Amino acid sequence: MTELSVGSTARAQLAALRDRRISARELLELHLARIGERNPALTAIVSLDEERAREGAAVADAALTSGAEVGPLHGLPFAFKDTHAVAGWPTTLGSPLYADHVPDRDELIVERVRRAGVVVLGRTNVPEFAAGSHTFNRVFGTTLNPIDPSRSAGGSSGGAACALATGMVPLAEGSDMGGSLRNPASFCGVVGLRPSLGRVPEWPRLNQWETTSVGGPMARNVGDLALLLSVLAGPDPRAPLALGEPGSVFAAPRPAELAGLRVALSVDLGGAFDVDHEVAAVVEEAGRTLARAGARVAAVAPDLSLADDTFRTLRAWHFQATLGPLLAAHPGELKQSLADNIRAGESLTGADVARAYAQRTALARRCDSSSPTTTCWCCRSRRCPRSRPTRSSPPRSTAVPSRPTSTGCGRRTSSRSRAAPRSRCRWATPPTGCPSVSSWSRRTAPTCGCWRSRWHSGIAEGVG
Repeated sequence: MTELSVGSTARAQLAALRDRRISARELLELHLARIGERNPALTAIVSLDEERAREGAAVADAALTSGAEVGPLHGLPFAFKDTHAVAGWPTTLGSPLYADHVPDRDELIVERVRRAGVVVLGRTNVPEFAAGSHTFNRVFGTTLNPIDPSRSAGGSSGGAACALATGMVPLAEGSDMGGSLRNPASFCGVVGLRPSLGRVPEWPRLNQWETTSVGGPMARNVGDLALLLSVLAGPDPRAPLALGEPGSVFAAPRPAELAGLRVALSVDLGGAFDVDHEVAAVVEEAGRTLARAGARVAAVAPDLSLADDTFRTLRAWHFQATLGPLLAAHPGELKQSLADNIRAGESLTGADVARAYAQRTALARRCDSSSPTTTCWCCRSRRCPRSRPTRSSPPRSTAVPSRPTSTGCGRRTSSRSRAAPRSRCRWATPPTGCPSVSSWSRRTAPTCGCWRSRWHSGIAEGVG
């Protein structure tokens, strides 16, 4: 066995497996040892099945020994988000109502990753039904931040981000409606990508025309993230909104050439959000770094005043459609913030939903017109640094005003503030190892996704 460690890149681990410098069983044992060291205190991995994982690693080794053609992730240990159906494996969705649920088929994202050859070892923790910016539930408990366990790992892919950051897994997948890949990646110091709509198709789902939530990859670096995206992406005849390019366009590492890249920089999206001064400083420094590398960076302030109402309306409508029957059958058994969102969806009219879609269209136009020659946007992924873990998510129904709460920033501390105060919000800590920057690109679909025609208005923090 080589000097490979659980902190090595996924590409390095795969190369060592292919060159037979390490076996799948040895690689699995390294990761199981790390899980044993870190997971009891952090609760990132749930439904761990070591024996089944060892059986899977043995099968992976046999395939390599036989010289059989193997997938691009063959032999790599992997844990799926606990909201994605995995055949024969507990899939609780973080809810006591599904504590004993074992699906009989894989959903599409799982199907693709399994076909790529991973060794499944367990699941990653989620908030109940992936609804929340903090990862806790009544089945497994709370996922804590791997850098500072007194703080939150974010959500809803908090278990995935924490597991990645600590070396429990080399890659992870998740989903994102209002930040559920980007938010925990920021809190835990890893990389999360919300792909363009249709880039990572999903099946089955109640509404195949749904455009608020997408699946996507997470990794410890961009190169590994692109590798996983190459497995997740690509068309499927069951998904009518799927983009046509094969996922293989992301597989090979690409040179980073920033000369001439046109970047729109926005700390607080035109005053749409209160932003902690430390987060603002990270975004501004990212802009300076891009400029030094040759990018053309320009500050923009789009009018996104319609975004919060748009997102909350579409989210409530989606939750009512997918979880309304469950709430009706089990009143009082869903967490309060989720029940509030479902009931908000019940009160919506067709005119409300039509208004939200019209506003979403207007928001896309406003972003386009505010910076018509922009290649990508550089923004914050969270308005304050890691917050404390919470036993309940802030209610985010359509009736709740968009103001900071006790689980968010308590005061306006944006660099756009008049005095740019140095005091922090109540729950803030320095974002060490925790980049608070996210980006959208509209240059070419195979590179970063075409946000011009598929822009997502769900920038409000909250359920994802």
